[in-house]
Amino acid sequence: MVRLSAKPLTLEEFLQQPEAQPASEFIEGEIIQKPMPQGKHSLLQGELTSFINANLKPKRLGWAFPELRCTFAGYAIVPDISVIAWDRIPVDEDGTIQNLIPFCPDWMIEILSPDQNQMKLVKKILIGLAHGCQMGWIVAPEERLVFAYPAGQQPTVHEDPQELIPVPAFAQGIQLTVETLFGWMRVRADESGKHSGDAQAGHSPNPSPSGAQ
Repeated sequence: MVRLSAKPLTLEEFLQQPEAQPASEFIEGEIIQKPMPQGKHSLLQGELTSFINANLKPKRLGWAFPELRCTFAGYAIVPDISVIAWDRIPVDEDGTIQNLIPFCPDWMIEILSPDQNQMKLVKKILIGLAHGCQMGWIVAPEERLVFAYPAGQQPTVHEDPQELIPVPAFAQGIQLTVETLFGWMRVRADESGKHSGDAQAGHSPNPSPSGAQ
């Protein structure tokens, strides 16, 4: 994330500014621009959004939105994927969705981009959890693991390929394994038949929220 301004602003002043690409967020008086999505990020964002909607929309349980701006409590955030429980989706008089989403989504999903500061994502999820979010995910494509942040509980790490990743209560019908999630990144098999990153070594990100302070 790139900090665009160190000058304190109000949320109202931020919302009056022209939209940027990639989107900018307003957190604790600072404008922070999101990184431009790259290949793995973009693919996972699209596939995961479609997968969640295929499971939730037919049953009217919820709806997943990519890059949806949500404003609440002086914050303006744009999670990579925002999932809102069906009965909380705000609508206009004609039944269409409102443009302004004045609350935190029920399920926030962030996909870690190369060179992105993970602790900034943890901080954003902790802000969401303090304002009604039920579940946060940080998806780390290079390490092929997911950090889950359930409201009121300790974060958990999920990297066993056959492990089901926890979801919020309203989305309990979703069953997604680590293997399936990161399998979406493969567009063709390599010669060894393995994911190209299986043998990668390196420092795994830290799921602890303590580093976000």
